[in-house]
Amino acid sequence: MALRVMSDPAMVGRVHPSPTSPFQIEPLAPFRLDLTAWALRRRPHNAIDRWGESTYRRALSIDHDPVALSVTEDGAPEAPWLSARTGGRRIDPPSERLARHALNRLLGLDVDLSAFAAMAASDPLLGPLAARMRGLKPPRFPTVFEALVNGVACQQLSLDVGIHLLNRLTAERGRPVSADPDVMRTFPGPQELASAEPDEIKRLGFSHAKARTIVDSARAIAAGDLDLEGLEELEDAGAIERLTEMRGIGRWTAEYVLLRGLGRLHVFPGDDVGAQNKLRRLFDIDADLDYGAVKRLMGRWYPYAGVVYFHLLLDSLRAGGLVEPPEPAGQIGKDAARGGATQSWTRFLLHPGTDDSGLEHTSDEGFKRADSATADGRRLRGRRHQ
Repeated sequence: MALRVMSDPAMVGRVHPSPTSPFQIEPLAPFRLDLTAWALRRRPHNAIDRWGESTYRRALSIDHDPVALSVTEDGAPEAPWLSARTGGRRIDPPSERLARHALNRLLGLDVDLSAFAAMAASDPLLGPLAARMRGLKPPRFPTVFEALVNGVACQQLSLDVGIHLLNRLTAERGRPVSADPDVMRTFPGPQELASAEPDEIKRLGFSHAKARTIVDSARAIAAGDLDLEGLEELEDAGAIERLTEMRGIGRWTAEYVLLRGLGRLHVFPGDDVGAQNKLRRLFDIDADLDYGAVKRLMGRWYPYAGVVYFHLLLDSLRAGGLVEPPEPAGQIGKDAARGGATQSWTRFLLHPGTDDSGLEHTSDEGFKRADSATADGRRLRGRRHQ
């Protein structure tokens, strides 16, 4: 297939209309659809963000109508070209513009990571990791509400269990795409969940406290008393304060929402136990990390801590055989470090001076127990993961 390249650089990152479905998209290079899709998907049993036969599929609400979107990639990461289809049917120009916006946000199509790549190239720890994941763009959930519900679902649980809960919630409350052969469903929004009772959500495997948080937030949004999208206008501290005022939302969930819902790429959820373990391997640190230690480590890569978060997640998926790097690269951990980098940072962690930010914080307020059910009904104790 011939590589299609636009000559006008001002059009990079835009979706270009086509007289028929599909319509074409040229992301800002480098871009790899598989890596970015897996940053949304996270686990193979995710039924909301789907990947198969080199195609990313998801149901989205476009102008209040459930639509199944599928995206494929042509070309190399340095000259990518995407084709997007809408359930095999045409959409009118206004709906196509909404689909453009949704895909741009969802897949980070116009996010420029050139400064991050330049920083990583000179860093003995980050360089090999960034090289393995070249083309990964930082995704965002379609709405801040979806990011919030994802965070609540995964509190104090393994990511495997959290994804099962989100699948159940979508199957029970999401709107089906009528023309889709797989009967895909949109992730339920505030209107779909505001009418639910907490006990109905609890029956899906959520704890009562989590079910109440989800329903209460949905009802507040539907009533016009809560504007999560409006958090975009607040600085980090203000957004975190507003979020943690909500019942059942603590620091980890708030930072998760800032990164995955608001796209604040300098934010690294410091209480994320899975991410802490990945940092320990990267820096070759034996001791456990607390919130303060994570923040000190990530200061090295400001303002791209959130980008590193996604790279660590994808590297763990690569290690599990779910994604493939473009070419062999250095091993994460001690083999990637040169010149005693890990030793000096370990000393810094053990002797941080008078920094008082190292609070021990392993659970969001209101969720002290991991008491959601697994897919087969067993009870599972766990901790948060990426």
